[in-house]
Amino acid sequence: MNKTIRRASVFALLLVFALLVRATWVQFYDGKALADDSLNRRNAIRTYADPLGNIVVGGQSVTGSARTSGSSDLAYKRTYKDGSLYAAVTGYASQAYAPTQLEGIYADLLNGTDARLRTVMDTVTGSRAAPGDVITTIDPAVQKAAAEALGDKKGAAVAIDPKTGRILGVVSTPSYDPSTLTDANTAGAAWKKLNADADQPLTNRALRQPLPPGSTFKLVVAAAALEDGLYPNVDTPTTSPDPYTLPGTTTVLANENASAPCENATIRTALRYSCNNVFAKMAVDLGQDKVRAQAERFGFNDDTLDVPVRAYPSVYPSGMDRSSTALTGIGQFDVTATPLQMAMVSAAIANGGKLVAPHLVSRITDSGGDVLENYDDEAGTEEIVSSTTAAQLRSAMRTVVEDGTGSNARISGATVGGKTGTAQHGENNSKTPYAWFTSYATSDTNGKEVAVAVVVEQSDAARSEVSGNGLAAPVAKAMMEAALTG
Repeated sequence: MNKTIRRASVFALLLVFALLVRATWVQFYDGKALADDSLNRRNAIRTYADPLGNIVVGGQSVTGSARTSGSSDLAYKRTYKDGSLYAAVTGYASQAYAPTQLEGIYADLLNGTDARLRTVMDTVTGSRAAPGDVITTIDPAVQKAAAEALGDKKGAAVAIDPKTGRILGVVSTPSYDPSTLTDANTAGAAWKKLNADADQPLTNRALRQPLPPGSTFKLVVAAAALEDGLYPNVDTPTTSPDPYTLPGTTTVLANENASAPCENATIRTALRYSCNNVFAKMAVDLGQDKVRAQAERFGFNDDTLDVPVRAYPSVYPSGMDRSSTALTGIGQFDVTATPLQMAMVSAAIANGGKLVAPHLVSRITDSGGDVLENYDDEAGTEEIVSSTTAAQLRSAMRTVVEDGTGSNARISGATVGGKTGTAQHGENNSKTPYAWFTSYATSDTNGKEVAVAVVVEQSDAARSEVSGNGLAAPVAKAMMEAALTG
């Protein structure tokens, strides 16, 4: 064999070796990535070859599966009962798009590929296991009450059981029907329409749209002042000039009610009349670090809050001057919060200062109903404020409802405490303000408890009529009544 043939042979062998290496790489390394690619239709075919497991609310499935009509290779598609009512809970499972919310988080359980579902026979035959179910904590009565009370307003609401952390209601309006996104043949048009809607119905406002909380944040500042010892109790006069000029500026911070007794008012009176001067001055006296520390104990600045849907973090800012710190004391400047976060504030106060981790799923089960994981048992508890501080704040919040700005939340046969809020919106408050209300309630007869937060972003009300008591408190009242009597 001459030198030219030998060289050609070696080169050919190297090419064969390179081909074998590449084939092995694609099969064993790239193969899984290609198989898991969302654009790989085989995944959709496999997922929708059989009916999916269900998401359960109040003992009844709010999801189902139906055979796909026509000649589609996707045998089944997802169906929803009262889809728009529960969209903020379930999300959607689509033949065309990646699943969201509980549908996405528990996709493996619901389609039968979760390893915990496999039986010995499944392993022997290579068959996909029977799918499992997701049992939620949602109370259908609370969910329906929130949706009906919000109506065609743009907003959101969350209700929590303070003692257990179970989320009883999650509503975001306007909502959408997940059924419009399930079929691959029609999902594209529905997707375009939903995303073109200026009101963004696909956005989960309850968990994933932080907004300025306005005066509801005064509860956090009051908690910081009591915990720090700046004031010993809610009935001690504060040092709060009225009018109050923001430090280092000539800007005078006005109160909504010019005739309210806000000068040197106690915390109780300041919450009752929502005195801006008191809490702005209080935030400055405490300093931003102490206010932030208290806010973070309630859950602000936490970007790992899973319920199990990942909630967007509520924010208390840093690096401010004293005038900006003053504005954070009334829930403005760069302070933002979700309804979930403000419901957590009221839940901790209602539960003696202890916050039980909020959760949307009670347990997950296999097809036979056997529990694979119980999240009620796993919910941790953290002390946010002392029991004394919590009792002081509950008392002051009751005054807000019984004889203050939160009168629309009163419930016969229940003890109710709350805090209203109206947050500026747009440059120089040029847009319609946000209306907030956060509260707790305890039944005088059966001892049931609930904590609620509501935000109304937009309604048909005239700008002069926008208030937490006028727009948000009636929604909270409807939810609390449903929770206490259900």
